[in-house]
Amino acid sequence: MPYPATTRQNVGRPMSDLNITPLIDVMLVLLIMFILAIPIATHALQVPLPSGSPSNPIEETNVVHIDASDRLFWNGAEMDRQGLLNQLAGVAAMDSQPVVRFDPDGRASYATSARTIALIKDSGVENFAFVGNDRYRNFGRTQ
Repeated sequence: MPYPATTRQNVGRPMSDLNITPLIDVMLVLLIMFILAIPIATHALQVPLPSGSPSNPIEETNVVHIDASDRLFWNGAEMDRQGLLNQLAGVAAMDSQPVVRFDPDGRASYATSARTIALIKDSGVENFAFVGNDRYRNFGRTQ
């Protein structure tokens, strides 16, 4: 027992038990102060960063357009199916292929548009996009 009951026998004699609770409190405070006083180890590693041109160059785009009378256009120049196939083959042969955008008129025939899409697919062009799909709700329908 930490504090034995006093009896007549040990009245007047000093207590032989030592209370170490304040000692533990002081040691914990000193430990916390020591931990807070230690500088945080910062390890800096120097990494040489590359410098040069921007990594995202502006890509060229090409537009395949079909007008209302089913004529084919490549970047604004009218051409036949064979001429379009030659242009698409040139694009497909490039290392970094530009985007080929398909922009048919809303009144163009569905058959011509479907054949043109199949021609683009068969040419090997990988970057292909449709332009303004929301404009073509009535595409291929008679008006």
